[in-house]
Amino acid sequence: MSLLLSIVMPAYNEEECIELVVRQWTDMLDRQFPTDNTRLIVINDGSRDKTGAILDSIKERYPKLMVVHQPNGGHGNAVVNGYRQAVALDSEYVFQTDSDDQFITDDFTKLWAKRDQSQFILGYREVRHDATMRLWITRILRGSIALIYGTYIMDSNIPFRLIRGSFLRKLLAQLPTPVPFAPNIFLAVMAKKAGNDSFDIPIVHKERETGTVSIMNWKLLKVCIQSFMELAQFRLELGRKVKALKKPEPVSV
Repeated sequence: MSLLLSIVMPAYNEEECIELVVRQWTDMLDRQFPTDNTRLIVINDGSRDKTGAILDSIKERYPKLMVVHQPNGGHGNAVVNGYRQAVALDSEYVFQTDSDDQFITDDFTKLWAKRDQSQFILGYREVRHDATMRLWITRILRGSIALIYGTYIMDSNIPFRLIRGSFLRKLLAQLPTPVPFAPNIFLAVMAKKAGNDSFDIPIVHKERETGTVSIMNWKLLKVCIQSFMELAQFRLELGRKVKALKKPEPVSV
């Protein structure tokens, strides 16, 4: 059975809020899509707390919840795994968000309303509640993408995006291997260069009330430098990959 929509949600050490977040997003699915053709796919990325056990314990209460456990591979790895799960389910649309309860479900409808106008739609944290270093790195990243690729994206790594499933399948086929640290940036760049209007829709970003940010301070700077190097290297391959994205789908007979 193909699905209308799959929501992909990576989770790591979110025992304090994971059940609340699952309830919020499955309630949204039930309100907006009462039929059984949507799923919430939560990728438990080797959590060291009770996140995995909580997800397993609530599965029967939330029929639209699909739980996938994997060894810890990082946020980007979990996101890509979730995308691949959604594509394997033949999802017409794939939405990605995070499990830290910093987004509100009502903002999903802003992106959903644009689904017929673009294959790749992004939210934009107009007021972002994160540490100062993260805010500076976001600004540097925005400028770096504009410099390297000639493409301006307000919030290229935002975990609040709606992608047409058939286009996501093509994007994943062009994603560098091994999976980059921040694959959502690469997907956003490829989608923009392939001619898609991302819209960059302003959404609410709440302060984090539970858990802790897993990457901070010098470790954050280190992975930022790693991401910059990955993006610079990818520049050499971008033209070929964008050409593949623009290639029309073969017509079945």
